[in-house]
Amino acid sequence: MRITIVGGGIAGLASALSLHAAGFEPRVCEAARAIEAVGVGINLLPHAARELAELGLADELAAVALQPRRLSYRDRDGAPVWEEPLGLDAGYRWPQYSVHRGRLHLLLLAAVRERLGPDALRTGLRFQRFEQSADGVRAHFLDRASGTEVTEESDLLVGSDGIDSAVRAQLHPGEGPSHWNGVHMWRGVAPYPHILGGRSIVVAGGNPGAKFVAYPIEDPTTEGGDALMNWVLEVRHPPSATPLDRSNRRIPAAEAHAGLAGWHLPWIDLPTLVGNSSAIFEYPMLDRDPLPRWSFGRVTLLGDAAHPMFPMGMNGGSQSVVDARVLAWCLAREHDPVTALRRYEELRRPTTNAVVLGNRALGPEEIIARAARHGGPLPADEAEAIAHHYKKLARATVSQVNSHPSWTVTREAADRTG
Repeated sequence: MRITIVGGGIAGLASALSLHAAGFEPRVCEAARAIEAVGVGINLLPHAARELAELGLADELAAVALQPRRLSYRDRDGAPVWEEPLGLDAGYRWPQYSVHRGRLHLLLLAAVRERLGPDALRTGLRFQRFEQSADGVRAHFLDRASGTEVTEESDLLVGSDGIDSAVRAQLHPGEGPSHWNGVHMWRGVAPYPHILGGRSIVVAGGNPGAKFVAYPIEDPTTEGGDALMNWVLEVRHPPSATPLDRSNRRIPAAEAHAGLAGWHLPWIDLPTLVGNSSAIFEYPMLDRDPLPRWSFGRVTLLGDAAHPMFPMGMNGGSQSVVDARVLAWCLAREHDPVTALRRYEELRRPTTNAVVLGNRALGPEEIIARAARHGGPLPADEAEAIAHHYKKLARATVSQVNSHPSWTVTREAADRTG
C-alpha cells in the first residue's frame, strides 16, 4: 500500500517509520527546501518514548536526549509549590526525555533515510490540493525550486503538516484561523549550569502569560561545566487590531532583559541566562478547536494537523508519536483502508480532543495557577488529584502506559491488507 505523508516534521517522520515497520510504502513530501536542526527544547513523555523504543530507536534517542527525573512547580518567588518524579523514577518502564527538537528531528530523518531509502523524503514540495476516488488519492504539490506542479498518486493521504495544515483546510474549509490566547512565548537555549540539582523541569509562576520554564537538554561536556538549558518566558499582550505576528520574530537581548526584570528566582541568574542565549525567538501560543472528524475516505489527519494544542503538560509531540503508531496498527489489521482510517480516528480523536480542551484549562499547570490564587501550595492530595486527572485524560498514567498492549504489527499482517 502506497501512502503519501504531507509534512516532514516529527509527526510525519514518525508516521513514515511506523508505516514502513508495518510493511507499507510511505513517502514524505515536505515544503521546506531542507531539513535542518532548528528549534529549541521538547519533551517526550514515557508513552511516546515507548513507541520510539518499539520502533528500534531507544539507543539513538538515549544518545541525544537527557532523562529528567522530577517536575518542580514553583511560585513567582521560586519557592516550591509541587514536585513529582518523572519517567523511570515515577515507575514507568520507559524514560521521559528532554531533547533539542532539531536533534530529535535529525535522528528521525536519519532513520527514515536508512530504512526507507534516500528518496523516501522529498523536500521543497508545498501541498496544494488533493482529489480522491474509490481506489486512491492524487495529491498536487508546487515544486518550490522549479515552480512546476508535481503530483503524487497513492492509496492513502496523511495530512501531517502542522497547525496551519493545508490538508485540514481542504477537509474543513470553513474553519478559519488558529486560536491565540494572548500569550507569547519567548524561547531560547543557553549554556548554563544545572539548576536545582540538575535533571529537573522547573515551571515557575502561575497563569499563562506569567510563567517561566527551564530544563536542561544536554549535559556539560566537562565536569562542572555548563549544560545546555532550554528556557521559556511567557508574556501576555493586550488585544490588538493589527494581525497577529506569526514570523517568530527574534527578540533583542534588551527586550528579553526587560521582560525578565520583574522575576527574581534565587536558583537561576536570569540576566546571565539571557546573555548566554545565542538567539531568542517569539512564538504565539496557539491551538485550534477540536474537530468532529479527521478521516474522509482515504484521507486523514495526524499530529498537530489533527489536534494542535497549547503547550501545557508537554503532550503535543508525544501524542503525535502515538498517532503514528496507532495509524500503522489500524492499517495492518483492516483489509479496507477506509475502515482502518475510521478505526484510527475512533481510537485517537477522543483522547487528543480531550487533551486539547484540558490544555486550554491549564492541564496539570492548574496546580500552580491555583497556588497563586491560594497564596501558597495546595494540599498534597489536591495537587496529586489534578496531576493524576490530567495523565488519565491523556492515557498516560503509569498503569496505562506500562500495561497496554503493544501497537507493533508484523509485516505479514500488513501484507494481508496491502
